[in-house]
Amino acid sequence: MVPALEFDEVTKQYNRWYRPQRVTALDGLTLTVEPGEIFGFLGPNGAGKTTAIHLAMGFMRPTAGRGLMLGKPFGDRKTRRRIGFLAENVALYYRPAEELVRFYGALNDVPGPCLKLRVRKVLEALGLVEYARRNAGKFSRGLLQRVGLAQALINDPELVVLDEPTSALDPVARVTVRELLTNMRNLGKTVFVSSHLLSEVELISDRVAVLNRGRLVRVGKTSELLASDEKLEITVRGIRPDVFPGGQALNGVVKFRIGSQQQRAALEQVWQLGGEVLSVNPVRRSLEQVFLELTAPAPAGAERISHR
Repeated sequence: MVPALEFDEVTKQYNRWYRPQRVTALDGLTLTVEPGEIFGFLGPNGAGKTTAIHLAMGFMRPTAGRGLMLGKPFGDRKTRRRIGFLAENVALYYRPAEELVRFYGALNDVPGPCLKLRVRKVLEALGLVEYARRNAGKFSRGLLQRVGLAQALINDPELVVLDEPTSALDPVARVTVRELLTNMRNLGKTVFVSSHLLSEVELISDRVAVLNRGRLVRVGKTSELLASDEKLEITVRGIRPDVFPGGQALNGVVKFRIGSQQQRAALEQVWQLGGEVLSVNPVRRSLEQVFLELTAPAPAGAERISHR
């Protein structure tokens, strides 16, 4: 099966008039996004996420390397009709929402008989029916973002590329968008989403990649990244809190955390001391914790990684 998106040693450098050396925004990115998955693309500000997205969409050319989208080179005109795209900063004409979505559908060559139905479906899916005839120039940022999502989905794309799709949405709208993207995945479509809202990405993504300073530092299944170096919280009674590092006593019980590989030895020690084990629970890391660990300042000479 043809990958939905491929970066093969893609590098992007810029010339800056105030700097004698070229600025490297993306450094040898190698990454593959498979069909039918929700892929989270993460990184701090300036990591190169938007540059990578603009390269994939054909808005600029790489300095080195090559990339494919749905099996065709980045920027292929026919392929664009099979893709939906939402930019980080939504810019729309000041026209009624329904007219805007219909306009973008026509630009994507959605057939006339299907266009009316598609417009109604995406407006309903994003809770925009009551705003359909209102001028977008009077919309809040959240409403504009929803209209932007509607235009990204109007052509029923095989692959949708979203740059900060929920940053301006309220909690109810975020749930709506999560359900919509999950349904797309269930239909075999691919969602490539870049976001600073890590809790949102954690809820829906199958895999994530983390960029830092233009380099790929980690890629993998979301569940595996969160489970790595898993810790356990053990609650016991009948021992002193100082038996284990970080032990805390409260209301007659002691709680402490250990690595999962230390579980057996810790439980045996509790029993030898005459203690009673009340519970053993996994402590699941959040995607935010993983992200902070991966984007912390790295030692000099750290090597980039690749994933195909």
